[in-house]
Amino acid sequence: MFEAKTLDKPDERRDFPRGHLEAVHLTGLDFAVATFEPGWRWSESVAPIAGTDSCQIHHNGYIVQGRMCIRMDDGGEHEVGPGDVFVCPPGHDAWVVGDDQVVAYDFAGAMAQQYAKAD
Repeated sequence: MFEAKTLDKPDERRDFPRGHLEAVHLTGLDFAVATFEPGWRWSESVAPIAGTDSCQIHHNGYIVQGRMCIRMDDGGEHEVGPGDVFVCPPGHDAWVVGDDQVVAYDFAGAMAQQYAKAD
């Protein structure tokens, strides 16, 4: 069965401090567009909603604009920016680098299903 949806009319939107997520849900794919404003940091903006010390969502992502730093629980840090495709396992913090808004696409499905959603 063919399915198509437009991001102009997402199935849901989740707002959190200094950002938001818009998601579309299709059979076999949950796709999310996350927007993070300068000053956003997962441990400050989303951790209180998630109730965990670090982000426990697996991300398959693509950065459309802006720069983001991701610090893994083991201490490793990685910076991603426009055009970067990345895979990030659970157990990390992340924050916006600089004064530009970050727009990221997430193809994992877990972000669209669980991210910034209170249990």
